[in-house]
Amino acid sequence: MAKVIGIITCNYTSKEKDFTSADRPIAAVPYVGRYRVIDFPMSNMVNAGIRTIGVIMPKNFRSLTDHLGAGKEWSLARKNGGLFILPGTAFGTARVGSRFLIRDLIQNRAMLERSSDGYVVFSSANIVFNADLNELVDAHIASGADITAYTKIANEDDADVVAFDAEDGVVKGMKYGVKEGELAFLDTFVVKRSLLLDMLDWYAANDHLDLIEAALTHGAPLTINTFMYDGYCAAIFNKMSYFRANMDMLDPELYAALFPSGRHVKTKTHDTPPAKNETGSKVTKSLVSAGCRIYGIVDGSVLSRNVIVEPGAVVTDSILMQGTVIKSGAVVDHAIIDRNNVIPAGTVLKGTAEDVLAKGKARD
Repeated sequence: MAKVIGIITCNYTSKEKDFTSADRPIAAVPYVGRYRVIDFPMSNMVNAGIRTIGVIMPKNFRSLTDHLGAGKEWSLARKNGGLFILPGTAFGTARVGSRFLIRDLIQNRAMLERSSDGYVVFSSANIVFNADLNELVDAHIASGADITAYTKIANEDDADVVAFDAEDGVVKGMKYGVKEGELAFLDTFVVKRSLLLDMLDWYAANDHLDLIEAALTHGAPLTINTFMYDGYCAAIFNKMSYFRANMDMLDPELYAALFPSGRHVKTKTHDTPPAKNETGSKVTKSLVSAGCRIYGIVDGSVLSRNVIVEPGAVVTDSILMQGTVIKSGAVVDHAIIDRNNVIPAGTVLKGTAEDVLAKGKARD
């Protein structure tokens, strides 16, 4: 691979506030039980041979830094290069779609200036997909474009995803919010490092702008080429998109599409014993993580580490985060239960496929 460094931006918010972003960014929320959302852009970069990665932090960064640590699980605990935890500016943006704030990059300009690598790959931390970034970088170098961005035809409307207007593979405009059938920007792109530094100089007085937006509104607009991605992806910005993205993984074909052979997704390791289905339990069409103890019924659900479902409890079409305890006789249906919650015996928590019930984090 050409000499490339990576930057993952997390200093932004979704317009829809719910428990998944209250005390931690969505980047740090569990996905498919054992992973966190940020594991996917991190693994995309590491699998492509990138060994210098900076992560721009939001204000609620504690859980994210706890998960990433020194980057050992991603082979980034190293003397040369490695993982860099970068400060975000004091106030992130609440504007939908803006993920690559110029002011965040200006604040962390030293990382760009000290590098001798020729290119920078950017990614946000809310769109889950598993891609070979070597293909993106090679296409960028071959085309001579200023920026090359991953794109995909949108399967549904999403107010949080950026839509590109492109002609013959070249972006002519953008808008915040994509409609089904439009060209969705997957928040991943590559740019020459020297051009990026020039852009930070050009827009120092307008540092509230998004980098892609600035490129398209420049006096002589920069060339942004599209690079189509045809695999599985999920944009996770709110309760319902998070629920759908997890439920998708109960389909073996979609699971295989996100976790193809040869492109492993790396995550923080835990010394946890295997899950155990006790006598009398029944588990169907579910993903159950290590440390779980199942005595009751679990169907069509995703369970993170150390979840306990007691005898007589029923969990269907739900997501249970780590340390959750479902007491005897409780019923949980179409719900997302945040970590360390205890659902009392006989309780019924029931949402619908159109409006999933969400129970926030228990007090520690």
